[in-house]
Amino acid sequence: MLIRAGYEIRFEAEASTAMLAMLSIHPSRNKDLQSPHRIEVSPDIPIYDYVDAYGNICSRLTVPAGGVTLTTDFTIEDDGQPDAEPAYVPQEPVEALPDDILVYLLGSRYCETDRLMDAAWAQFAGFPSGRACVEAIVDYVHNHIRFDYEHARSDKTAWNVYQEQEGVCRDFAHLAVTLCRCMNIPARYCTGYLGDIGVPPVDAPMDFSAWFEAYLDGDWYTFDARHNRRRIGRILMACGRDAIDTALTTAFGPAELVSFQVHTEEVETVT
Repeated sequence: MLIRAGYEIRFEAEASTAMLAMLSIHPSRNKDLQSPHRIEVSPDIPIYDYVDAYGNICSRLTVPAGGVTLTTDFTIEDDGQPDAEPAYVPQEPVEALPDDILVYLLGSRYCETDRLMDAAWAQFAGFPSGRACVEAIVDYVHNHIRFDYEHARSDKTAWNVYQEQEGVCRDFAHLAVTLCRCMNIPARYCTGYLGDIGVPPVDAPMDFSAWFEAYLDGDWYTFDARHNRRRIGRILMACGRDAIDTALTTAFGPAELVSFQVHTEEVETVT
């Protein structure tokens, strides 16, 4: 299938303000592009990219006094299949994990493994495979948290979510990531596009989505604690330890978000 996706985002600022944006698709999806992916900037100001330590594309720009509008619109091919499922095999012991995977077992800004370790082991010890444990964690988080945009806030951590039991997709992901790490299953936080493809449409403005990946049987597999089902048409933008590593934009000074529109939809089936 073909998916059309993109956004229009505007910031206003009274003075020039440096900004870091993570609004490109992940390099792992470049081969699937059917049209160019470019961030258009209005007014026409310099913008350049680099690749961070987690393999994400980061864009640097300086918002001029008055503001800036960032837009993109692209078409990408997708296999039309639900998220891949790992095998039910024994969980890989920590001592056998690759060196570069160990960081995804550690606590991070929004994922306080130390605070949730006892609760995780009390709830999830004894599962016969890594996949079974992750699925139990996803079920638990999905049922533990009530989705509500009104309870979104930038400083909410996995511990806060565990206690308050309300939040948005990033909160579902943070709690699930933290519980996986507590159980010695490497997990990383992901952001990207997720349209209403293969599911009933939701009567709400489109937004970017957050989910997570668990390292099982030697590879990364997608899980979604908010929706708790395999979905079609995810387009990965960035992944990292938590939302700190994948922030859509970071302004190094006052810059107000005044407009935010995202679109993603199936436009054609490839035969």
